[in-house]
Amino acid sequence: MADFPELTLPQMLRAHAEKTPDRVAVLQKDFGIWNPLTWRQYHERACDVGHGLRALGLGEAGHVAVLSENRVEWVLAQLGAGIVGGVTIGVYPTSPANEVGYVLEHSDSEIIVCEDQEQLDKVIEMRDQLPRLRRVVVVETKGLRGYSGDFVISFAAMEEMGRAHRRAHPALAGESLAARGLDDVALMIYTSGSTGKPKGAMLSYRNLRAQAIAVADRIGLDADTVHLSYLPLCHVAEQMVTVMAPVYLGARICFGESIRTVQEDLREVAPSSFLGVPRIWEKLHSSIHIRMLEAGGYRRALYERAYRACEPFAEKPKAARSIAERITFALCYLFVFRALQNYIGLRRARIAMTGAAPISPKIVHFFRTIGVPLVEVYGMTESSGIALGQTLDRLVPGSVGPAVKGVEARMGEHGELQLKGDTVFVGYYKNPAATETTLKDGWLHTGDVVATEGGEFRIVDRLKDIMITAGGKNLSPSEIENTVKGSPYIKECIVIGEGRKYVSALIQIDFETVAKWVEEKGLSYTNFRSLAENPAVRELVDSEIRAANGQLAQVSHIRRFHLLTKELDHDDDEVTATMKVRRSSIQTKYAGEIAGLYAAG
Repeated sequence: MADFPELTLPQMLRAHAEKTPDRVAVLQKDFGIWNPLTWRQYHERACDVGHGLRALGLGEAGHVAVLSENRVEWVLAQLGAGIVGGVTIGVYPTSPANEVGYVLEHSDSEIIVCEDQEQLDKVIEMRDQLPRLRRVVVVETKGLRGYSGDFVISFAAMEEMGRAHRRAHPALAGESLAARGLDDVALMIYTSGSTGKPKGAMLSYRNLRAQAIAVADRIGLDADTVHLSYLPLCHVAEQMVTVMAPVYLGARICFGESIRTVQEDLREVAPSSFLGVPRIWEKLHSSIHIRMLEAGGYRRALYERAYRACEPFAEKPKAARSIAERITFALCYLFVFRALQNYIGLRRARIAMTGAAPISPKIVHFFRTIGVPLVEVYGMTESSGIALGQTLDRLVPGSVGPAVKGVEARMGEHGELQLKGDTVFVGYYKNPAATETTLKDGWLHTGDVVATEGGEFRIVDRLKDIMITAGGKNLSPSEIENTVKGSPYIKECIVIGEGRKYVSALIQIDFETVAKWVEEKGLSYTNFRSLAENPAVRELVDSEIRAANGQLAQVSHIRRFHLLTKELDHDDDEVTATMKVRRSSIQTKYAGEIAGLYAAG
């Protein structure tokens, strides 16, 4: 792979600082103002942070954890650790104290960078179980006056300490960078743990470089790409578009003020590329649906007419569209779609991606119809990011495209997708048995069942999630669930069917959209539970499920359902930090409700 220099990420950071020192690398929004950081400043601050970590006692190849929302200090900690030979471990900021403690203890983290007092308190709570943890570095210092200075230090103080350490050891950063190679471990990313304890997947600098090449080639990223970083940086998907590709390409990254201001930040940044997990696309879809309900009258009628006019050629590449289709879309864009794209902040997006979990084809079709250039990609932590991906000139509905550059893909036993190439991870930290099960003869066994046609892959489901009914029929719960979740009124669907006579489901309504629908009908409610228990809402969900059943094979039809009276919660062990449903936990917790679905069956 000669596309990029054979350099590690920190070495590439230094190269950009030398070649284009005054070019803006990062924008961070604080108190409503976007503050720039040039490549020279990016590199200088990363060096200071690296020296600061060493001054705090970080050992050779030591482990540094980061517990924070996305911000410039996150990547400074990562690249700073890399400059002095450290390994970075991301921890989800939404994780409760026990999960934070597990990752810190299992990863042997010596230093952790926390965003604020809330995150620090999680670490303090688990401190007795973390014998290897030396220090905690906190970015936002409000409320920290009462904490021990021997254990807690501010990020600014660590940087200052690093500057002094750098003056005393001027050759350290250069010598450490020279000693690093592509086969060194750069990152440890903990898997979501939907079926057990999270595993620490080790990614090398070779993995990161190969992924940067792959994503740049497939998605068409370059040095002029602008990306808003908002998905958790402890997830491989955001690492791919915030760190891997931008540091190799010299592209710009923007950090908003908070995950809660994403839509406002999107409108201000107007990024040229955008990555959204299915839940983000579902929320944007629901947001537009609510906006159209509020618009009413001629504006709603105009939107519905424009959508119907452009829907038939949504999957057709622009170059293949007829003159009539191009004129139709241009008029619809001018009068309707332009405003919708501005509303969600994606009018300037040259490419948008959905990945990390299955998505409803209806949602994908919707965004393509209104002119958002959305492609489906597939990847996993163990493949360092995307392994399969669509291109804008070939949008096959339901497919995730062919293998990306540098990756070989094949179907193994039971239709399992297997991958090979430089993007395939090193192995699981302190878990050789799991590594041997997943990596065989250089091939990554993904655990996902696929089908192929014309070189395009389609993900069927997780191998372990395929269900067999009492009648011996194979079912893909993901296919059923994602079809149902194409409704703007349904946020979550958990299919039940293993060993059963028919398919049933637990349904969680989308509170905002259903609340708006209820208000439009002149009905009242007080909270989530009263909304879910409203008979009119049950009728609404029933009609949405009947519509979804019409798109599915007879054996996959949902015959009965139960409406959940609360939102699924990470703290209640119902979903993971990445909002993946913990099926076993759900089936145990709602065993009574599930039994009721089959009581008269």
